[in-house]
Amino acid sequence: MTQRSLDRLIRPQTIAVFGGREARRVIEQCDRMGFAGEIWPVHPVLEKVVGRRCYRSVGELPAAPDAAFVGVNRLLTVDIVRSLAVIGAGGAVCYASGFSEAVAELADGAILQNHLVEAAGNMPILGPNCYGMINGLDGALLWPDQHGMVRVERGVAILTQSSNIAINLTMQKRGLPISYLMTAGNQAQTGLSDLALAVIEDPRVTAIGLHIEGFGNIQALEKLALRSRELKKPIVALKVGKSEQAQRAAISHTASLAGSDAVADAILARLGIGRVATLPEMIETLKLLHVAGPLESNAISSMSCSGGEASLMADAAVSRGVEFRSLKPRQLPSLRCSLGEMVALSNPLDYHTFVWGDLTRQSEAFIAMFEGAYALNLVVLDFPRSDRCNTADWMTTVSAVAAAAKRTEARAGIVATLPENMPEEIALLLMEDGIVPFCGISETVAAAEIAANIGKAWQNPQPLPLLNVPLTAGEIETLSEAEAKAELSAAGLSVPLGATAPSSDEAAEQAQRLGFPIALKALGVEHKTEAGAVALNLKDAEAVRNAAQKMAHVAAGYLVERMIERPVAELIIGAVRDPVLGLTLTVGAGGILVELLEDSVILTLPVTEAEILEAISRLRIRKLIEGYRGAAKSDLDIVVKAVASAAEYVVKNAVWLEELDINPLMVLPENHGVVAADALIRRRR
Repeated sequence: MTQRSLDRLIRPQTIAVFGGREARRVIEQCDRMGFAGEIWPVHPVLEKVVGRRCYRSVGELPAAPDAAFVGVNRLLTVDIVRSLAVIGAGGAVCYASGFSEAVAELADGAILQNHLVEAAGNMPILGPNCYGMINGLDGALLWPDQHGMVRVERGVAILTQSSNIAINLTMQKRGLPISYLMTAGNQAQTGLSDLALAVIEDPRVTAIGLHIEGFGNIQALEKLALRSRELKKPIVALKVGKSEQAQRAAISHTASLAGSDAVADAILARLGIGRVATLPEMIETLKLLHVAGPLESNAISSMSCSGGEASLMADAAVSRGVEFRSLKPRQLPSLRCSLGEMVALSNPLDYHTFVWGDLTRQSEAFIAMFEGAYALNLVVLDFPRSDRCNTADWMTTVSAVAAAAKRTEARAGIVATLPENMPEEIALLLMEDGIVPFCGISETVAAAEIAANIGKAWQNPQPLPLLNVPLTAGEIETLSEAEAKAELSAAGLSVPLGATAPSSDEAAEQAQRLGFPIALKALGVEHKTEAGAVALNLKDAEAVRNAAQKMAHVAAGYLVERMIERPVAELIIGAVRDPVLGLTLTVGAGGILVELLEDSVILTLPVTEAEILEAISRLRIRKLIEGYRGAAKSDLDIVVKAVASAAEYVVKNAVWLEELDINPLMVLPENHGVVAADALIRRRR
């Protein structure tokens, strides 16, 4: 059944409220924010609620309400939702708990949730177990508690599964204008992405923040990301928690490298959704995106009248993807003229206090810096306490920043190193002038990095649709190494010259035929090295026979292979299936370096060769492939093509593939290619 539009629910003209105390609070909050529509309380015995006539049931209402707040117990909730759906209501917020989120305590929780969804039919519902929503643009609330929001003409939308986190975000004093605040609860019918797809269409919404506890419908998130690009409205997400992995970390290294959190990171990056780590980062990033949008590059500048602050800014960028790019030669004369001879010209720049309180000279200095074509220009400025100090000189600096930004048309922000040193009233004034009021150095630098990443993603071509293939039912089987290599060879990957043998004597004969030196492996053993099921550099048939006899007690046959020449690097290529996000590809330093370096990247599928090259270029082991300190080098393009072949194999076999692990992929000296020295494949029968 196709769900109806959410428009009536999120922008209602008429609201019905069901229940006692919580319903009364909804009416009170609507009155406080100046809701101009009609509100219809429904209660079995009360005559009036907050001065409004009470109706006895859904059937008595004057018309089908655009939105309803259902603040009754869980059993009555289902009945009321069914009645609202029958009369054609626009949607409902289900406040009650005790549904699928409470299956550990209530045996019928999941069953009751199914009844609720069935009762709603195609009428949109939020929750259950959620507070609902606040529309700060129109003053419409389905919200049973106090909050810190005010009416705004435009602003960001914030959507979260947690009602308490939503309340906390409304209490921020950092100047962030919030247009919509919505909670999704346990997302029985309507998920965060569905809500975001509804609010992003409102022209008054500038950006979206998501607080995600668990991914729901990935295709809805993908659709949201596409709409975000089309409308030029950026999205950031705070993804918390780790989904359960359908993996056996004991079998392969790929499973341990491709943890669900790393996969989530890769998915969000592919979709062009910025990922924040904390709620303060979310607020500061949303402020930047609201005022300035995504950044064109990661080059930023910073000015402060303190060397200590300049150092803090520089240090904050060390582990971040931002660059305090050097000043351009054409900037130097103007800066020298305005700041004098005693100031060391650099970025970040300590401009000292020689121009403090001088509007003209400060403006000239800021103009000179802002003309350096930086994506974002920052001025560090902590405001004094207005109850004890005089803020006149600080406001002079604000005026100088505003003048410079207007003159150069550059993006600018003022950074308070301590959040409490950016008063809310000043933050609001700055935003009116198009200046971002930042709170905290680390949060500011994080915001710049995230905004630059979104800008970069939008500059790239739209990614292909994510691999979305349902897994075939059936028992899992693990192919032997010989079988796995045969599959990979057919897919275009090079494997060692080899053959299988059922006995030690036949293993020796195969070795004689292949030529020495030989690598001998026992078939049917997962951790060969630990089990003593592998022998390398065997020089003659007798050595092969003796090695085979030593591992006979664990072997279900043997794999005899020609030894591979010494590689310049060893890689791991693998795929593992996340239960929510599906199959992804992992590429990184392989062999014994897997745990030592933890040098890997995750690629979402399908993937292009250009994307593979960009990802491999971020690995530290790339230096070995390119010939570190004069050592033998290989060809990065050959490595890319090998990874592409593995990726294509995964995509073509996604319907039954559970796991692929190639470790190591031997990267041989230039013109000698790459060889998959070991391989594991697990799939459904």
